[in-house]
Amino acid sequence: MFRRDYIVRMIEDMSAMVAKVLTLKQEKKTTEALWEVDELLNRHFRLNSRLLNSLSVEDIIDMFRLGGVIESDKLQGVARLLKEEGGIYSAGGNKDAALFRFIRSLHLFLYADQYGADRELLQMTKEIDELLQETEGYLLPVKTERLLLPYMESIGRYGKAEDSLYRLWEQGIDVAAEGRELYSRLLLLLPEALELGDLPMAEVRQGQEEWNKLTAEAAKEMKPS
Repeated sequence: MFRRDYIVRMIEDMSAMVAKVLTLKQEKKTTEALWEVDELLNRHFRLNSRLLNSLSVEDIIDMFRLGGVIESDKLQGVARLLKEEGGIYSAGGNKDAALFRFIRSLHLFLYADQYGADRELLQMTKEIDELLQETEGYLLPVKTERLLLPYMESIGRYGKAEDSLYRLWEQGIDVAAEGRELYSRLLLLLPEALELGDLPMAEVRQGQEEWNKLTAEAAKEMKPS
């Protein structure tokens, strides 16, 4: 009961804050908008923006680890506030500060999702989609891309999952086994599901063949002569 009441209050407070911030952004009151986010960070998480943005994402995650269990819904709440803060900086023309926060927010959302966060609570899928638009054209950190791949598979965006797999490979990450497993799972799906996921069965079969060839050649090159 306590947890549910806390989550309801958090959602209500965030909705009110987002409305305030929108007005303040339109009035170009950047400082006041940032204060609204900071106030909510302090009220719900006993954090402030300066501390939050000085920590690594791993340190932030550890703050929401209780008895070895991730408080995933709280973590996505922090992710949502980071995204809002990024939007304020973006509206104010500070693109670097905005991108820094967008990427961290994306990582925290994806991590929270991996550990069972309620996707409906803060419209997580919509928030992640918007963050991916904001970060489009930039190379995501490997640790974030590794979270993105299974997320895309889990929501049925199989073409996007394949794209993520190849981005990891191109960054020099050994995901040969992960790729083989991904294609094996995809081949078990109905053709209709694959079509909806923007990766038709014919492309899955072709992708599997090309992936096996690519990784076999790479493995051969790595063998000592």
